[in-house]
Amino acid sequence: MSKDLNILQKEAIEFLQELIKLPSFSKDEWQTASAITKYLAEKGLQVTRVSNNVLVSNKYFDDAKPTLLLNSHHDTVKPSSNFTKDPFTPLIEDGRLFGLGSNDAGGSLVALMTTFLHFYEQPDLKYNLVYAATAEEEISGANGIENALQYLPTIDCAIVGEPTLMQMAVAERGLVVLDCVAHGKAGHAARNEGDNAIYKALKDIEWIRCHQFEKVSNLLGPVKMSVTVIDSENKAHNVVPAQCKFVVDVRVNELYTLEEIVDAIKANVQSEVIPRSVRLKSSSISLEHPLVKAGLSLGRTYYGSPTASDKALMPFPALKLGPGDSARSHIADEFIFIEEIEEGIELYIQLLNKFLK
Repeated sequence: MSKDLNILQKEAIEFLQELIKLPSFSKDEWQTASAITKYLAEKGLQVTRVSNNVLVSNKYFDDAKPTLLLNSHHDTVKPSSNFTKDPFTPLIEDGRLFGLGSNDAGGSLVALMTTFLHFYEQPDLKYNLVYAATAEEEISGANGIENALQYLPTIDCAIVGEPTLMQMAVAERGLVVLDCVAHGKAGHAARNEGDNAIYKALKDIEWIRCHQFEKVSNLLGPVKMSVTVIDSENKAHNVVPAQCKFVVDVRVNELYTLEEIVDAIKANVQSEVIPRSVRLKSSSISLEHPLVKAGLSLGRTYYGSPTASDKALMPFPALKLGPGDSARSHIADEFIFIEEIEEGIELYIQLLNKFLK
């Protein structure tokens, strides 16, 4: 485990190339889970596999110490139809590694794994280390990090590997999707009958469009509500609709709970409001947390992330940090720069040297 950094970086890139060859769509990640399990077992580690989550702890794990989780995901979305390269062929061109999942979040996955292996055999660390390569992140599935946490020791804090250009995402927007139904009464349009549900829905949509929640975050800005779907399910031109459904996408800053936002909307609209889930909570880690302070000492900047990750499902402080660029996630011909992975490993190790010793 005390290999030269250049060798560790080379092995990480080679292993990521192997992972890219294996389809790992959310809920069907068994091939990459098996590859990660085998890779770690061949290095002499005791590996726990829970569904398609792969879990390992450092050699000198001590129940009396706090525990730091290093986590990233190995599932991917399905490739865009606009790919011009084979998404499952790891191709290096002009310093870029192409392939599905290379940027989101393969670079972070192998960089954190390599960092874990670097510290695996080191005694006298202030924190235990746990590495978790998890599934179903792209769909926030129940068999991903939430399931994995049940098989891990108590976690005190975490680094979540996602493409952030190795800058620190200290806050993250929460997400709640609302299914709304405006109820009216059917009638014949020519006879001025009924109570038009579309008009009722429009009043509520106008409130949603115009309303601004009072608390504005310095990191994440205001709560943002967007109506994204509307449907009266009425195909006849001469029937006043009795029902109109619409969907609201709500992005919540760290100053509100999802429940507070849902309750406020319900209190101000006539439509029935049904949240699909209140699992993807907004989150933040204090700028005074030792992880953040260690990052600041290395010249890392901090920001609030508009995108959700497994950080939303963690009931402890978590810092989102990783190589790659979020703007490249889910695009055709996805790629990550080789240099980003190499620098990511180096920065992770520098960060943990400050945090663990």
